[in-house]
Amino acid sequence: MLWVFLFFLGTLLYMELVYHFGCFGFVAANPVLALPVWLLLAGLSALVTGFLRKRKNRVIFWILLAIDYLLFASQLVYIKIFRQPLLIAAVTNAGKDAVTNYWKEALHAILRASGYLLLLAVPLVAAGFLLHFKALKLRSHTYGERLASISVMAGGLVLYIVALVGGYFGKTEYFESYSEFYDQKGVISAYGVTPSLVRDMFGDSFPGRDDSLEAWDSYGGNDLVSTGGEVTPPIVEDDISGGDVSLPEEVEPVLDTSPHVLPIDFESLIANTDSKEIQKLAEYMQSIPPTNKNEYTGMFAGYNLIYLTAEGFCPYAVDEELTPTLYRLVHSGFVFEDFYCPLWYTSTSDGEYANCTGLMPDNQMFSLKRSADISMPFTLPAYFAAEGVKSWAFHDNSLSYYDRNRTHPNLGYNFMACKLGDLDEKVWGGQVFEMENANKWPASDLDMMVATIPYYINEDRFHVYYMTVSGHMYYSFSGNSMSYKHKDDVAELPYGEEGRAYIACHMELDLALEYLLEQLEAAGKLENTVICLSADHYPYAMEMSTLEELAGRPLDGTLEVYRNNLILWNSEMETINVEKTAYSLDILPTLLNLFGFEYDSRLYVGRDILSDSLPLVVFSDRSFITDRIIYNRKGSVPVMWRDGTEDDEEYHEAMKKQVKGLINYSSGILNNDFYRYVEEALPEEYRSQIDPEWIAPHPPGPQPTPLPDPKETPASETEQDTEQDETDAVG
Repeated sequence: MLWVFLFFLGTLLYMELVYHFGCFGFVAANPVLALPVWLLLAGLSALVTGFLRKRKNRVIFWILLAIDYLLFASQLVYIKIFRQPLLIAAVTNAGKDAVTNYWKEALHAILRASGYLLLLAVPLVAAGFLLHFKALKLRSHTYGERLASISVMAGGLVLYIVALVGGYFGKTEYFESYSEFYDQKGVISAYGVTPSLVRDMFGDSFPGRDDSLEAWDSYGGNDLVSTGGEVTPPIVEDDISGGDVSLPEEVEPVLDTSPHVLPIDFESLIANTDSKEIQKLAEYMQSIPPTNKNEYTGMFAGYNLIYLTAEGFCPYAVDEELTPTLYRLVHSGFVFEDFYCPLWYTSTSDGEYANCTGLMPDNQMFSLKRSADISMPFTLPAYFAAEGVKSWAFHDNSLSYYDRNRTHPNLGYNFMACKLGDLDEKVWGGQVFEMENANKWPASDLDMMVATIPYYINEDRFHVYYMTVSGHMYYSFSGNSMSYKHKDDVAELPYGEEGRAYIACHMELDLALEYLLEQLEAAGKLENTVICLSADHYPYAMEMSTLEELAGRPLDGTLEVYRNNLILWNSEMETINVEKTAYSLDILPTLLNLFGFEYDSRLYVGRDILSDSLPLVVFSDRSFITDRIIYNRKGSVPVMWRDGTEDDEEYHEAMKKQVKGLINYSSGILNNDFYRYVEEALPEEYRSQIDPEWIAPHPPGPQPTPLPDPKETPASETEQDTEQDETDAVG
């Protein structure tokens, strides 16, 4: 029994070391949680392999050893693909989608990790030799040996509980990361795969602290609401402004700086529920200082909005010659100098959730998918619906992937995709748009624009949301159809294949945007349409060395890897440089202010970038950036002061407390259906007016008439006029 126990204990230790080195290199690890779990699992393995006769014990032995291998191997492959650990929620929520949509990525990751996968298999080979030469015997154990195994298991369990209890009362960092502020990647890198698995399985039983929802004003209340970063006055740049702007008369209007709040009856909200969580959320919301209206409030009132979440987009895809439309949009309109797009727990889906809701994704994953089961009345489609404007959403992939056929209608969109997925065509067929090359991978964003613009271009007003796919991983000329399409265009770039392929596939997004602008202009809609584009995440599947090659500077281990571009552009506006630090959660409140909608800024974690509120960027591991500090929990230099302050521990601790409160507030909104209670506490005229029929699935129907290409429209009117002039001259 002893040798079987030691073999399983050694196997767990060995596999943890291989996994850790393969994924995180020489980063230090802490065995405080791993050692008790190893003892527990090794004791359990020794126990169950000694209950039966030798032959059956051998079968159980190999099953347990295979489970160990598959556990570590699957985690290794998954983190190579998604840069996040594999959780049970990912298997149960997206297992089928992953098999059907990411099998190529999985094969690529297996090839990349093949060396480590072979190393993980060493204990299996060793077990074969030990069993063959009878150095390891799997006989039936005596009662004393079984009691010894149970004692080891009990010891491991006691040590595990002691570590957790000590962490709870000591308010240790490891307990916070392991319990209420579960940081999956942080836990698996610092404490190991097996403690992460235990946390994943039994996380709901871990106690949270009563003070987890700290007051927003824990560090001076409204003193925190100050000018953080500058909004530079408009500057005219004729070559990229997109049009002439007539200067207003020099009349000093009275600027409305009242707060963005709605008449929520908090007293009735709290009184009409027995839920302590709802009451706590309502009290917390009231403590949040609202953002104020400002000189940009209503700047785009009455305009159309086209909002894109661009798959895998980052600044290194922007090139003046290769992606000229992206370059134009990035460097004109509102130009955000310090914008970030964090990587959350469920990659693209969480990126969409942040962009569309202004909330942080919950660390239990699949926030957008879970939001389909709650009320979401404070999204862009609801505000547009109040003005009688319809909202569409389009995606050039499967209708059912990530349950977008449920999530996006719940946000208020009539959602359509180019493929049905696993849905019933009789019910959902009307939500599929016909698109050329729909089965290419990745599909063409340009083809999506050609297919979808006819749906809305003739409407008086519209709001449209696009989830693009041309920039999807992986980036090579053999496995990415969009990269291959533009291979020759990037042949001379001084980068390796991965870097060139990344830029190449984004040339398709650039062509899509170019076509979109041309069609808007041809329809006379460009000047009254706002284009907003943000990434879902940085291209995390790319090798860090390639990212650094494109960036021209070190990125690994820094928050700079999340720096990105935000496009917020109208053809008639002057260029406005915004130096204030911001991130993807800030987009929705910023748009609501610009479009002049009546909204309550306290409903969101993000803040209007153009307001005088404190800049705050929060990342998935509770790192954050303000106007004063860059706090990178996993960085080699965790704290950097931006304002010349050498050390202000009081401010640092207050901001950490505030970030925890915001994380719990955001999760509480999702997990407790909080918006439903808020909407019920509003007067009728402020409640969602989205037409249920508009967002309901429709059976197959006629497709819209394709639009002519503006570049090819009838021999061009200029040529026709020239031909007529020549005829008149001859006559």
